Amino acid sequence: MPTITLRLELYKPTKVKQDMYERMTEVNTAFANWLLNHPELNQATSKIFKEFSSQRFPSAIVNQTIREVKSQKKKQKAKTFQKRWCCFNNQNLKIEKKGDFYTAAFPTLEKKIGVPVVVRPYQQTWLDRIIDGTAKQGTATLYKKKTKWYLAVAITFDVQQREETKVMGVDLGLRYIAVASVGTKSLFFRGNQCAFIRRRYAALRRRFGKAKKLHMIRKIGDKESRWMKDMNHQISRQIVRFALANGVGVIRMEDLTGIRKRAKSAKEAGRSLHSWAFHQLQTMIAYKAEMAGIRVEWVNPTYTSQTCRCGYRDKGNRNGIHFQCKKCGYTIHADLNGAINIAKAISGFAA
Repeated sequence: MPTITLRLELYKPTKVKQDMYERMTEVNTAFANWLLNHPELNQATSKIFKEFSSQRFPSAIVNQTIREVKSQKKKQKAKTFQKRWCCFNNQNLKIEKKGDFYTAAFPTLEKKIGVPVVVRPYQQTWLDRIIDGTAKQGTATLYKKKTKWYLAVAITFDVQQREETKVMGVDLGLRYIAVASVGTKSLFFRGNQCAFIRRRYAALRRRFGKAKKLHMIRKIGDKESRWMKDMNHQISRQIVRFALANGVGVIRMEDLTGIRKRAKSAKEAGRSLHSWAFHQLQTMIAYKAEMAGIRVEWVNPTYTSQTCRCGYRDKGNRNGIHFQCKKCGYTIHADLNGAINIAKAISGFAA
C-alpha cells in the first residue's frame, strides 16, 4: 500500500508546552543513546526505563523508542544519536475533528489532551480519511523546525490499480528538466527559466561570500531549496495529470546515476541545473503516480538518447536538443526521442 507523510503544524503551542516538548526530546535522546549500549536491548520492555531514570515518562514513547533503536542499531554507524524525536504509534495518537478544527492527542509529561493543528486544504482530505477509516494512520513524530513544532504522520491507503495498458516515458535532463511522451502526445518542461533563477541564487551566494555574510548564504540556500521543491511538485503534478488524461497505466523513468556527467562543457546552457534535485522529482512523480493507481517502472538509460526508431544507434545521432538519424534521416527533438525510448525500455529494465 502507498504511504505518504503529512506534516501538521501545532497551532500556537504555549511557552509551557514548548518547554515540555523540549524536555521530552532531551530525555528521549538520552534514553535512546543509553539503550544503544545496553546489553539486554533485544529483550527490553518499557520497564527498562526505570533503570535509566526515576522520572515519569510516557511508556508509549518508551516502547516506540525501544523498537526504533532495535531496528536502527544494526544500521547505525554513529555511536550516539544527536537528537531522537518522540514518536507515537497509531494506538497512542488520535486525530479528531471538533467543529471546523482538527486536534491531535498524544502522550506527554502531562495528561493526554487534544492539541489543535494547522491544516492545509490538501491535508484536510487525508485527515478526514483517517477519521472515517478509509486510510490507516501510522507512526507519528513530534519534532521542531526552527521555531515551530510539527507532527509528521505517516498514512497508508489502498489504491485500485488502473487497467490501462498505455506506457508513458519520462526523460529528465538539463536543457529540459522533464519531457513526457505517450503515443503521439508529449509534454515539455523547459529548463532555461529555472537555470536563470539558479544563476541568480549563485550570484547572490558569491556576493554574500565575499562579504562574509554566512548567515545570508544559509538563508539563500534554504530559500532556493524551497523554491526547487515547489517547482518539482508542480512538474510532477502536471506529469501525473497528463498521464491520467491520456489513459496511462505505466510510467517508465530512467535510472539517473551519473546525470551530472552529461554536460560536455562548463558553458553548456543548462549548467546551472547540474545540482537540480532530479531524484526528488522522480520520487514525487513516483508517489503521485502510485496514489493515482499508475505503476512505475525503472529502465536502463543506456543509449536512449542515441537510438533511432529504426533501431540504428550512433552517438552522432544527437546534437544538443536535435536528433537526426545518420542512417534513415529521421529527425525529432532529442529529449522527446529519449522519452519515447524510455517508454519502450529499449535498453531493458534497471536491476
